[in-house]
Amino acid sequence: QVQLVESGGGLVQAGGPLRLSCAASGRTSSTATMAWFLRAPGNERESVAAIRWSGGTTYYADSAKGRFTISRDNAKNTLYLQINTLNPEDTAVYYCASSPYYGLGSGSERYTSWGQGTQVTVSS
Repeated sequence: QVQLVESGGGLVQAGGPLRLSCAASGRTSSTATMAWFLRAPGNERESVAAIRWSGGTTYYADSAKGRFTISRDNAKNTLYLQINTLNPEDTAVYYCASSPYYGLGSGSERYTSWGQGTQVTVSS
């Protein structure tokens, strides 16, 4: 099992940047892909971006292209999500997830470990 702990969320002003982190521990050797999801108030959880742990191939949901950047530091077992030019519509709980499978894409079913989430609230 992989344990995931997100950090970096909080109350931020619109227009600024924010970087979320996700520290992985446990059986990280089984990780093939990691991803970020979000759940906005009143909405279902949705995919933001994903990255292959080895090689760094990325996937972005259409809504995330341009302002979101996913990256990882293999040595630190840490996943990041950089969000630029924040706007109030980015307000959500952001979750990281890990998968032992190599497939990228928007589906959440292949992810077997999830963090508890970090709240991001963007004020206008």
